[in-house]
Amino acid sequence: MKTKVEETLEKIPFLTIHAGPKDPKWKDRLKEELQALIEFVKLNKANDNDWFKIKPNADGTKWEGTCTYVHDLVSYTFKLQFEIPATYPSTPIELELPELEGKTIKMYRGGKICQDIHFAPLWHKYVPKLGIAHALASALGPWLGAEIPNMVYQGTLKVK
Repeated sequence: MKTKVEETLEKIPFLTIHAGPKDPKWKDRLKEELQALIEFVKLNKANDNDWFKIKPNADGTKWEGTCTYVHDLVSYTFKLQFEIPATYPSTPIELELPELEGKTIKMYRGGKICQDIHFAPLWHKYVPKLGIAHALASALGPWLGAEIPNMVYQGTLKVK
């Protein structure tokens, strides 16, 4: 039986171009990334689950926006940012939620969410097929689903 994350990943187009920001084929990879993101956004909207908004800088190496998680009918929105590493896509992106830094042990300095145990092995298994949309679907989404309720129950996250 497939998990919800696996089912979602199968609906997002896999990427084919193995190129990072310093590679001449980066613009082609970036086009694939944007197409996959568009498909993921369409999928989310069709399921009434529009939970993130992101945009890149001019060269597609720095991204920022917001992500939202609803828990107990309360909506929590956080700043989301990340940079594309020079060794991308061999190295996964590090998703940052700076407002949550220090509020959970499943986070690194700078508000980078912990992806080591669950997401990084998946990423390395599928290089170069996974991209930004896949990271949001299989790393950030599940992380929010596990950590936000926990922070609320512990009292480390309050309604704004």
